[in-house]
Amino acid sequence: MTDYSPLSDAELADRIAILRDNIRQLTEQAAGLSGAANEERTADRLFAQNEELDGLLKEQTRRER
Repeated sequence: MTDYSPLSDAELADRIAILRDNIRQLTEQAAGLSGAANEERTADRLFAQNEELDGLLKEQTRRER
């Protein structure tokens, strides 16, 4: 798991916003794509983006305590 503690609160919030936008865009792209290779690549990218977002949100929650 990546250590996000060196990020400032503003950097953390920015990365969360960027990842949420990336996930939204990937989801929209997936709706328009066809073919197993495209679907698998998009699924892999979505998984990676969601994993990073989860880590950032956990760091944000940890800081709020």
